[in-house]
Amino acid sequence: MESKGKVGIVGSGLIGKSWAMIFASVGYNVVLFDIDSKQVEAAIESIRNELKHFESEGTLRGDKLSAEEQAKLITGTSSLQECVKDCVYIQECVPENLELKIKVWSEVDKMVTENTILASSTSCIVPSKISADLKNKERFIVAHPCNPPYHTPMVELVPAPWTNQDTRTKTRQIMAEAGQGPVSLSRELPGFVLNRMQYALLNECFRLIKDEVVSPQDLDVVMKDGMGMRYAFMGPMETIHLNADGTQNYCDRYGHTIYNVSSDSGPIPTAWRQETEDDKATVGRISSLMCETVPMEQLADRRLWRDKRLAALAKLKRSMQ
Repeated sequence: MESKGKVGIVGSGLIGKSWAMIFASVGYNVVLFDIDSKQVEAAIESIRNELKHFESEGTLRGDKLSAEEQAKLITGTSSLQECVKDCVYIQECVPENLELKIKVWSEVDKMVTENTILASSTSCIVPSKISADLKNKERFIVAHPCNPPYHTPMVELVPAPWTNQDTRTKTRQIMAEAGQGPVSLSRELPGFVLNRMQYALLNECFRLIKDEVVSPQDLDVVMKDGMGMRYAFMGPMETIHLNADGTQNYCDRYGHTIYNVSSDSGPIPTAWRQETEDDKATVGRISSLMCETVPMEQLADRRLWRDKRLAALAKLKRSMQ
């Protein structure tokens, strides 16, 4: 397969490694950067092993390149210049710290060509805060993946006020080509879309558990054996469209009930801030209850279990398309 061009990945942690594998799966030459050469070497070795594992499990992405061929497309460097030089696309994956991201991008900004798309994996920092002082800020955009990115392909594309239309369009095309599920926002806002939806759900979960309406374990059953079964294949809007004779009919039939129940939901739980002893006690109680399901010493094993189940689900969904 002829190379589609060069992609630079800045940061070699979990998210950076995932992006490297995603882009390599469709034929991009990928250069992975980190300041520590040993970290880079370890990341490249980890990528090779993961690709081989995915291939053996039948969950490898890309249908034209083997795990070995994909691995050969990914190289590492401890030189930022070498990573970003002549890239068509750069994905930054450094820790979620605004000052660090501004520092990294101020350096990258001096090295890129006038056609390079500049993307950040940030999960909650609006792009205008990162890119305000960049000379190439019109080509800056947030491409926020879901975790783990390799098996959960949704990616939010969040423009800054100055991000040009060409960047928005091309980034969406690149993501779709790489097998991601792009979600284009018209403008930036705190939490983007994924976290705003997630936080709304978590707020209700905290209220129900704090008020001892339901246990954390039974609440999780509502999602994994109820709502989650539907949402794995269609979103909430298609769900309501199918659950009645279209969306208009759903609102006609259930709108007042939804409004009345929602009015009873209550305020945002203050436990998130943990500023009072009562709030700290609430978080402590919920944490203790969750440790009954997954003890702290079993978190690593449970994460591996989660990733395998997500990989299997992703494989199933691809087979149904």
